[in-house]
Amino acid sequence: MVYFILQAIYYFLPAYFANMIPVIISKLGILTKPIDFNKKINNKPIFGTHKTIGGTILGIIFGIILFYIQTLLYDNLFFQNLSIVNYSQQTFLLGFLLSFGAIFGDLVKSFIKRRIEINEGSKWSPFDQLDYVIGGLLLSFLVVIPSIEIILTILILSPFLTYLVNIISYSLKIKSVRW
Repeated sequence: MVYFILQAIYYFLPAYFANMIPVIISKLGILTKPIDFNKKINNKPIFGTHKTIGGTILGIIFGIILFYIQTLLYDNLFFQNLSIVNYSQQTFLLGFLLSFGAIFGDLVKSFIKRRIEINEGSKWSPFDQLDYVIGGLLLSFLVVIPSIEIILTILILSPFLTYLVNIISYSLKIKSVRW
C-alpha cells in the first residue's frame, strides 16, 4: 500500500513542483508582473496580482525539468519499479501536460474566485487544494490515463500533501498564509 502511494506521488511530481514553484518565485521577486496585466472583466481582476508571468512560466519549466530527471532515473531498477509509466517511451509532452495542467487548473480556480468575489489569498477549500490536481490529471489524460486507483490516490492524497507543504512554507516564511 505504501509503495502504491509512492508510485502515485512519483507520477504526479511534475505537477506538484509546478504548483509549488510560483510561491518560491514570488518570494524571489522574479518576473512578478501579473499574468493578466492587471486587466479586469466587469471591474473584477481576471486572475489577480498573485498569478504572475514568472510563476506561470517557471512553474511549467521546473515541472518539465523534474520530468526530465524522472526520464534519466528510469534506467535505475528502483525507479523503474516506482514508475507507473515507461519514461524511456515518454516524450516531454507528458511532463508539459502535467505541469501546464497544474498551472492552468490554478488559473481557472483564480478566475472563478475573482468572479464570485473571493479575495486573492483568501481560503477556498477544497478548491485551493484540488485545482492544480484536476488540471494536471485532465491534461495528462491526453497521453496517459493511469489506473483508477492511481487517480483516486492522487485526488485523495494531494489535499493532505498540499496542506502539509503549506504549513511548512508558512513556518519557513515562504508563504504569508497557511493555506
